Amino acid sequence: MEELVGLREGSSGKPVTLQELWGPCPRIRRGIRGGLEWLKERLFRAREDWYFLVALGVLMALISYAMNFAIGRVVRAHKWLYREVGDGHLLRYLSWTVYPVALLSFSSGFSQSITPFSGGSGLPELKTMLSGVVLENYLDIKNFGAKVVGLSCTLATGSTIFLGKVGPFVHLSVMISAYLGRVRAKAVGDTESKAKEVEMLSAAAAVGVATVFAAPFSGVLFSIEVMSSHFSVWNYWRGFFAATCGAFMFRLLAVFNSEQETITSIYKTRFRVDVPFDLPEIFFFVALGFICGILSCVYLFCQRNFLRFIKTNRYTSKLLATSKPSYAALVALVLASVTYPPGVGRFMASRLSMAEHLHSLFDNNSWALMTRNASPPWPAEPDPQNLWFEWYHPRFTIFGTLAFFLIMKFWMLILATTIPMPAGYFMPIFIIGAAIGRLLGEALSVAFPEGIVAGGEVYPIMPGGYALAGAAAFSGAVTHTISTALLAFELTGQIVHALPVLMAVLAANVISQNLQPSFYDGTIMAKKLPYLPWIRGRQIGSYPVTVEHFMNSNLTTLAKDMPLEEVVKVVTSTDVSQYPLVETRESQTLVGIVERTHLVQALQTQPASWAPGQERFLQDILAGGCPTQPVTLQLSPDTSLYQLKKAISTLINPPAPK
Repeated sequence: MEELVGLREGSSGKPVTLQELWGPCPRIRRGIRGGLEWLKERLFRAREDWYFLVALGVLMALISYAMNFAIGRVVRAHKWLYREVGDGHLLRYLSWTVYPVALLSFSSGFSQSITPFSGGSGLPELKTMLSGVVLENYLDIKNFGAKVVGLSCTLATGSTIFLGKVGPFVHLSVMISAYLGRVRAKAVGDTESKAKEVEMLSAAAAVGVATVFAAPFSGVLFSIEVMSSHFSVWNYWRGFFAATCGAFMFRLLAVFNSEQETITSIYKTRFRVDVPFDLPEIFFFVALGFICGILSCVYLFCQRNFLRFIKTNRYTSKLLATSKPSYAALVALVLASVTYPPGVGRFMASRLSMAEHLHSLFDNNSWALMTRNASPPWPAEPDPQNLWFEWYHPRFTIFGTLAFFLIMKFWMLILATTIPMPAGYFMPIFIIGAAIGRLLGEALSVAFPEGIVAGGEVYPIMPGGYALAGAAAFSGAVTHTISTALLAFELTGQIVHALPVLMAVLAANVISQNLQPSFYDGTIMAKKLPYLPWIRGRQIGSYPVTVEHFMNSNLTTLAKDMPLEEVVKVVTSTDVSQYPLVETRESQTLVGIVERTHLVQALQTQPASWAPGQERFLQDILAGGCPTQPVTLQLSPDTSLYQLKKAISTLINPPAPK
């Protein structure tokens, strides 16, 4: 039955359906429908990225704050349970250890049961993907839930396991970016280009860092240094815009929840502003950088080789293959037992959270001078106004507890990195670096109790400034980045130590970049991921090296004017999978590549139009339908290695059109 139509009063005679004619408020409905169509067109316009970036930043800020809120409640519940079980050592030990063991075993089991890609930080795999390698299903949205739940359980263990959230949160941000990109492409009805996808993923990496530390500038620079093998300046504004939106929303939520009176830095410090350091102290800051560089090389070497040992050892590899939750529970039991406060944990400030570790280490005052003639008591609970009490022991002194903390956390962090669960490793490295700087600052405050005389003025040494420089230098040396110096300033809200901190970071990178690969590159090597590495030789003598030194000149080529009899001889006498195709035997101009399988099929199928006895050539087969691959990159023997590296990076990450 045909649909009934009618004429609207005052219309030009165009028929309309009765449903539209008798529907309520037809003009308003048409206006709303047109407005929605206009909004859809504006939101998903191919060249407009503003809405996409704002949505990405706001979403990640909401997720980050919600995770922190939920994790804080779980951590407080653990502390309440530990406090309320009584004074019996057995019950207190069980309440301290069973909690992280259960959380870590669930984190490993749940995340690995959903997808094996949810383990670890995710940064090595993302770095591999942004270099042009395709890892199937790594950015699938189902990984998002596994990563969120697993990471929340990992962070809920507190400082017992001593792990962070930076790496996994970058992975989460990139997954959200990929999902939003697919939604936009589906709404527009078009496929998103590879170059556009890489640009958005690079911006998402910056958002991941910015929404963890509320540090947009260092988030962008960190993503460039760590994630991008070839960064396009055209993509610079996307990272800054999305990271700023995410960082602003993250801190704004804290104000809305009455946690802060206004938008401030996360780890606010109160360093002396007029003269934060004396000029002779620059030497000690540089020395601290060299110390952090040497210790970072030791850490990277031990971590990479221990990870290989765990994967190749007969017992641990079997346990990881058959029962990952059991391995996670075993490691968690060891780490939790070591940090038990009435035991060994008393000498390493184990009752402090990771945030409280940083707050205490950035303290202005010298603990060694404050405890020279006094012995503060160990409180029943950590005092928020005097967190440094947790670092003092009358027999160990401040130097003993700081040194013991460094030694224990050094191997404990290496062991924790082998657990197959979502976890970040930047924050623990940052805290270890702060402890290294604090130890040197306390030693200098004892050596110069009145301060270093410079120009007739005497100013006391601030160990907190050395802790800040040590955190930036050690984390920068481990990750091979300079942006950690800017991250330290954004975290603390003060830039008075800009020059010494930057010099310490540069000195640490001089040592680490010449001796060891970064933490992420080392993990790529240990996992055997397909990644194009950087040229290790940074000396001047490496620049004249050309590709001629590595080219294979003994190649079997096929020419278009080659008779088929010779082609058959070449195919039967060699076993290579591809043959370079040249224009003629005289010119040797490379025009493409022929697959061996396609060539064999073409030789076996001879067209009926060929006359018997007619001399046939390779170009006849190519014209008959034998496929060839075009050459996208041609090199001359005089091309340098650095030019080759740049050409390959540009090829796999082409810039998107403006």
